[in-house]
Amino acid sequence: MANAKIIQEKQEAVAVIASKLTSSPSTVVADYRGLNVAQVTELRKQLREAGVEFQVLKNSLVRRATEGTELTALNDILTGPTAVAFSGEDAVAPAKILNEFAKKNDALKLKGGVVEGKVVGMDQIKALAELPSREGLLSMLLSVLQAPMRNFALAVKAVGEKQEAGA
Repeated sequence: MANAKIIQEKQEAVAVIASKLTSSPSTVVADYRGLNVAQVTELRKQLREAGVEFQVLKNSLVRRATEGTELTALNDILTGPTAVAFSGEDAVAPAKILNEFAKKNDALKLKGGVVEGKVVGMDQIKALAELPSREGLLSMLLSVLQAPMRNFALAVKAVGEKQEAGA
């Protein structure tokens, strides 16, 4: 018979995982088999600096956490050793960091994840990782917004110079 204390601890762990899955803007699931301790430590350091929580979780606990939610499709990728990265605020950070790390270390394999409450596959996670950072996107938007004003100013300047040359 299972100890009541152990059952209580597991139920609490499932509740915490479920809360993180539903509240996190993005969650990335990866297979970390083959990474050595130094590599995992470096990966955890990079993720921590970006405000991303990285945990090795039991597949059974994650499966229980997805029960009764729209995230049950996540169960299909929960095979083998599983590490889960929960983002704090930046939805792109876990995908970007894990994808870059996977390019340098073949042992890390992205499996899929959850973005904005929807289960996505490895391809969507990689596409998300290729997006520019928030600052990059804002600077692109700013340059697009400034372009008409800049062109107008150049046109006014050219007309002014032409009139001065004609006078």
